[in-house]
Amino acid sequence: MATKAALEAQLAVVAGFEAPKVSLEQYPTPPDLAAHLVHLADLRGDIESTTVLDLGTGTGMLALGAALRSPARVVGVELDPDALDTALDNARRVGASAPIHWIRGDATRLPLCLPDDQPVTVLMNPPFGAQRGNEHADRAFLDAVSRVADVSYSVHNEGSKEFVESFVADADGELTDAFRATFDLERQFDFHDADRRELDAEVFRIEW
Repeated sequence: MATKAALEAQLAVVAGFEAPKVSLEQYPTPPDLAAHLVHLADLRGDIESTTVLDLGTGTGMLALGAALRSPARVVGVELDPDALDTALDNARRVGASAPIHWIRGDATRLPLCLPDDQPVTVLMNPPFGAQRGNEHADRAFLDAVSRVADVSYSVHNEGSKEFVESFVADADGELTDAFRATFDLERQFDFHDADRRELDAEVFRIEW
């Protein structure tokens, strides 16, 4: 197994959004956070020989990280066609050997059928629901995950643990791991008042 640092270096070539859409809360997943999440999932046995889904894959960061860690296959689902075009380019840059299927569609209404005889792991950095009119956007993603995944890893806004615990309990799942993450974001939208800001987040591992 390659080290987390090696994985981060491989993911450093992944390009971000050319024209991010505020309505979709398109923020890039930093390589260090993606590498940490994928490495943790691999150590827990949640990547190798599984079907890995990246819901709301954006430019493919988590999908590509998983594809470097011997899954049976990876599926990236994304609504935005421009982001998917970038994900395809990023796949060529990274050069992962595992098969990756890119699907344009609504990740909250999964347009695919999954094999019954193979574990499914979801990795995702869904919209936080921080924009007015888009509150609790991550709830719809969790609902979709609860229907297809054996285990999931997801990134949420700081202060989401109580909500996630309640949702998981109602779905008869188990929240097994939770940790905080901080990552730098460059200015992307006109309403950002600084060139760079730190975003506090929380990451959860859930068994469904």
